Amino acid sequence: MKIYLSILLVCFALNNAKSIESKIIHNIENEVITNIDIKNEFKYLIALNNSLNELDKEKLLNISNQSIIRERIKKIEISKNFKEIKLNEDYSELLLKNIYSSLNLESINEFEIYLNDYDLKIEDIKTKITIDALWNELIIQKYNSKITIDENKIKKEILKNSKIKSKEYQLSEIIFEVDNKEEIEKKYKEVVKSINEIGFKNSAATYSFSESAKIGGNIGWINENSLNDNIRREINTLQIEEITKPIILSNGILVLKLINIKNSETNIDIENELKKAINYERNRQLNQYSKIYYNKIKKNLDFNG
Repeated sequence: MKIYLSILLVCFALNNAKSIESKIIHNIENEVITNIDIKNEFKYLIALNNSLNELDKEKLLNISNQSIIRERIKKIEISKNFKEIKLNEDYSELLLKNIYSSLNLESINEFEIYLNDYDLKIEDIKTKITIDALWNELIIQKYNSKITIDENKIKKEILKNSKIKSKEYQLSEIIFEVDNKEEIEKKYKEVVKSINEIGFKNSAATYSFSESAKIGGNIGWINENSLNDNIRREINTLQIEEITKPIILSNGILVLKLINIKNSETNIDIENELKKAINYERNRQLNQYSKIYYNKIKKNLDFNG
């Protein structure tokens, strides 16, 4: 790894050069990844999460390298399951809007100008969101029947709090892997040390396998009624800017950071809150199956480099 990262670091030192020689770094089932691909991923990740600029180049290049590997593996599997790698245009535009809105930009034109600063184009982003969206669709096709959600239990919790002050939490997440339970505390301490040194956003990019890692672990505002009892108990003990103890999931360890809290004294829209709570729980379970399936197909690929 150090050899090709050293090559890449030289490439970044030559930013003013008109061209950089393309070198093959990985070959996955004849899907080639070059140093240029990794450099472009580097720019893409920084565009989504500016705080990554705080990391040293070698660490960020390693993150970029792992990110582009994940994307290409997903692309290979998508190609086996879909006739073409393409999204409905309206859906594609909606996903683009979600991205530029998260960057506090108000229009696609502003987004284009923003991307110019990173030597990126809208088409570059469309390619990436298409792969992510089709991957998610593939996971839904394969695992949707295995999703278990107790709607009655969720609804009871919402009804119980429907006419009193409710809380919404602005959260960020890191979901990391361990090989056995004995490693949880050790890995958690490593993640906490990283958070203290380089911040939560950069630690999410470094350690988290969740899709939210690309945007610093941000998962936005979540109503307390959308959270399961275990997660809600953990968050209720936090002050703003604090993180939870490790929360054990079926395929990883979750660490949440409380960014902010807001209260609402108005009556809750029961059906809307139920829908949001179900979507949150469904997405949480699908994310777990996504990691399981990714690890499974990765093991069976011809991977060189």
